[in-house]
Formats: sequence, C-alpha cells, structure tokens
Amino acid sequence: MNLFLQVIAILAVVVGTLFSVVGVVGFIRLPDVYTRLHATGKVGVFGVVFLLVAAAFGEPLGWGRGLFLILLLVITGPATAHAIGSAANRIGLPRKGAERDDLVYTSKSKS
Repeated sequence: MNLFLQVIAILAVVVGTLFSVVGVVGFIRLPDVYTRLHATGKVGVFGVVFLLVAAAFGEPLGWGRGLFLILLLVITGPATAHAIGSAANRIGLPRKGAERDDLVYTSKSKS
C-alpha cells in the first residue's frame, strides 16, 4: 500500500508541475492582464492543488492540513482573480483585440 501512495504522490507532483508550467507560460505569453488572469487564476490554482494532493499522499498525517489549504485556495482563487480583473477594468487597462466591451455600457449607466 505504501508503494501505491508513493506512485499517486509522484503522479500528482508531475501533473501539478505541468499545470504550474502551463500557468507560467500563459502568464508570460498572453497579451493583456485579463487573459493572463485566466492562465494564473485557473491553471495555477489547479497546479498548486495537485501539489497539495501529492503532499497529502506523501505524508498521511497531512490530510487535514492539505484539505484545508485546498479548500482555502479554491475559495479565494476565483475571488482574487475577479477583484484584480475588476480593478484592471476600473482603471481602464485596454483589452488586446477585443471586439466589444459589455462593461462599458454598465459603467456609464451607473455614473
């Protein structure tokens, strides 16, 4: 059973590392803050979740801490990305290649 847990931990480390690398590449390569938020907010969170799963499988007594951190990350990750995107929109950062902006109409009607 110990070998099985080690294999799962190794697979989770590999998958988590791949997700994290894709998030970093997306952050570097994507053109504006809104698409970069998608790469870091989604892919990066799943990379860290897989790394926490690997840590929980590697250390059986760490399940409680691992699950708590995963829950905290899954709850706060999207809220943080939304707050950063909303702040970027409010200060007027441009979108690269946007065909329309639905938030312009709601922002002008509230002013």
